[in-house]
Amino acid sequence: MGQKLFPYFTIPFCLMLFLSPLILPLVSSQLNYNFYDYSCPRLSMMVGFGVWSALQNDTRIAASLLRLHFHDCFVNGCDGSVLLDDPKYGSERNAFPNRNSLRGFEVIDNIKADVERYCPSTVSCADILTLAASEAVHRVGGPYWRVPLGRRDGTTANEMDANTQLPSPVEPLQNITAKFIAKGLDLKDVVVLSGGHTIGFAQCFTFKGRLFNFKGSGKPDPSLDSSSLSNLQSKCPNSDASNSNLVPLDSASTDRFDNSYYTNLKSKTGLLESDQALMGDPQTAALVNFYSTMNQNYFYNDFSASMVKLGNVGVLTGQNGQIRKKCEFVN
Repeated sequence: MGQKLFPYFTIPFCLMLFLSPLILPLVSSQLNYNFYDYSCPRLSMMVGFGVWSALQNDTRIAASLLRLHFHDCFVNGCDGSVLLDDPKYGSERNAFPNRNSLRGFEVIDNIKADVERYCPSTVSCADILTLAASEAVHRVGGPYWRVPLGRRDGTTANEMDANTQLPSPVEPLQNITAKFIAKGLDLKDVVVLSGGHTIGFAQCFTFKGRLFNFKGSGKPDPSLDSSSLSNLQSKCPNSDASNSNLVPLDSASTDRFDNSYYTNLKSKTGLLESDQALMGDPQTAALVNFYSTMNQNYFYNDFSASMVKLGNVGVLTGQNGQIRKKCEFVN
């Protein structure tokens, strides 16, 4: 059985369990959409300008800010710990998933400096990063979502936790889903937030195993389209020298946020093993099919809701944590 949303299109019953109505996502009671209305009323404008300025010089920065926010929230909560680079309190920047790949620190630092001039010791780095991720997605054609605010900054970073808690592009879907569930997220969030890979690039080493020696077989990944395989092998030759070469996660719309990521999965041209794995599970494949064929706004609405959920993970509020004056250092 199914529910018809449009003529001639029927949604399978399994999808009805996942789809949400087009409503504003739920907000943690600890956070507030109007938190800085009086203490820093120009905050959104300052963040927006900072992101816009960065995009003028680097079109990749939208994806970088989105990833930076994800990597912050997934390691012990959205507390700005990923921004720390203080030898006294640790750093997550050199964790394997972050080393030589995590970008956008200078954008957040510049926005923070502007905010401190107008609203000293008021706005957390965690909130600035969360706002910047939302602004970045919207600036490249993605959805706009209101960001609940009031996070405070953590005072420690943990490289070991970054190594173990962040999902890997070569992990089985079951493992990735377990990591999402541990953060209060679910299987639908795995599919929806993976859609963020419609922008940005990946280094060859993150998927090269699919091209030459998939799971020790000595052969390419059979789930990868043959023409895409040839193209990727030319960009990522089977040598260590190509490990850091960059390839678009979504070659159909590299700098534009849209739903083509899901179309790529259906045509077997997903770049990362963890992306293409979404087509190997009936529940996740049903969602991929839905987001690739239905109006893009359904994906946008669900992406916005999942981003708000992500931004609620492990937040510090009230008197917990602090408001860092500089995002790199504990006060």
